[in-house]
Amino acid sequence: MADEDDEEGQDDSPEPEPRLFTLTEAERARRELEPFLVEAMDCRKKLSGLENDLSAVSARIMMMGGVIVPYEKLAALRVEHQQLAESLKTSLNRILETGCVIKDLDVGLLDFPAVIDNEDVYLCWKLGEDRIRFYHRQDEGFAGRKPLDPRDLGPGDIVQ
Repeated sequence: MADEDDEEGQDDSPEPEPRLFTLTEAERARRELEPFLVEAMDCRKKLSGLENDLSAVSARIMMMGGVIVPYEKLAALRVEHQQLAESLKTSLNRILETGCVIKDLDVGLLDFPAVIDNEDVYLCWKLGEDRIRFYHRQDEGFAGRKPLDPRDLGPGDIVQ
């Protein structure tokens, strides 16, 4: 019976092809996703602080061999933690459902899959930049970013 449940939970369909963005589509998505990225970054930072607080209480209880636990305060922290975790999940899902790739949530780095001159690349944007100005090959990281000059793309918007 458990084997049947495991088989039902597996999806043997191939992964869908990643979405490819034109520069125009990536810019539009970037503007739309920026508030969700800021929200996700903020939630993650707050969650980290709450997790430190909860860990400190847990460590104190273990070291003391038991103490009077401030239940109301801990319950409020747990509720806040749950709400922040849900907000983070919602924001991340909203970003990922566009086909965009989150590369670094700490600095707000997003990549948009594209094709330039028949080569798979990422159009690269970091929070604080006013537009997408860089790209890099998919096997390179942030350090491999190259300037993206739409005038160099030629007629017909070669970024696909």
